[in-house]
Amino acid sequence: MCKVFPLDFPLQAWYYAIKHFRTKADYWMTKIKTDLYLGDCLEVLANFADDSFDLIMTSPPYADRRSKTYGGISPDEYVAWFTPRAEEFLRVLKPSGTFILNIKEQAVDGERHTYVIELILAMKKQGWLWTEEFVWHKKNCYPGKWPNRFRDAWERCLQFNKSRKFNMYQEAVMVPMGDWAEKRLKNLSKTDQSRDTSKVGSGFGKNVSNWVDRQMAYPTNVLHLATETGNRKHSAVFPKSLPEWFIRLFTKENDWVLDPFAGSGTTCQVAQKLLRNSVGIEILPEYYQLARENIKLTQYQLFEEDQNAVHYTTGDH
Repeated sequence: MCKVFPLDFPLQAWYYAIKHFRTKADYWMTKIKTDLYLGDCLEVLANFADDSFDLIMTSPPYADRRSKTYGGISPDEYVAWFTPRAEEFLRVLKPSGTFILNIKEQAVDGERHTYVIELILAMKKQGWLWTEEFVWHKKNCYPGKWPNRFRDAWERCLQFNKSRKFNMYQEAVMVPMGDWAEKRLKNLSKTDQSRDTSKVGSGFGKNVSNWVDRQMAYPTNVLHLATETGNRKHSAVFPKSLPEWFIRLFTKENDWVLDPFAGSGTTCQVAQKLLRNSVGIEILPEYYQLARENIKLTQYQLFEEDQNAVHYTTGDH
């Protein structure tokens, strides 16, 4: 396949491109764009058309967190700060799109603050549908405790939509059945071979025999993912596996992904690797520069790993 590469790539990348792809002009070419913007997402998104994105995946600054880098937002003021931005997200998201918000309320004066709950209710008034709540279980969280609670080992990933009919590609995130299936399905009882209605009167039921010979199953809404352990230059990096799971679930190749609080560019890196176009917006110059460096690194790695023809372009704004 024919590959065309941006002009600002390292010499070794050009050498690799010429050596391996110059004789393959007969292949078709896919164009993937990654655009990075420096500024406040509230202002930057004003320049985007309605219905531009298939997925918005982001983790905004938490209330009173990262105060040395992002300035910190009071829990009592968080909803007022976030809702104008949520209004823009609603405008630029396609009717078939999804918004995933990674957020977790903190404890204030010994009790959990309610700003996340208040934010959900405020967004519903804007027209958002609160479709689902995923739990990110941080499976490598280190132990700890406070006098009245234990250490956080999970965060919310809230799913919002503009309509009840949205794109969702569930087969893209299926998981292996596991060892339990071989033992459980080896000897089926008579009850297992037909629909067994719940004995508690819930109306639910199951037919265990439907799982015979199946190799894959649909996952739950609890994601067991390790936290980012290689972070050295950003104060709050989520693991690449987190946006990757949602990008696979809610988009297909060539779709558009937005991260309005891009940080070090993790979402855009993953989107690019999965052949999705993306836009990242970051308000701090040092993190914007870090995101640029990470995107270039990802592009160079793809030269060596990916055998599909891809035209990568990075726009810096």
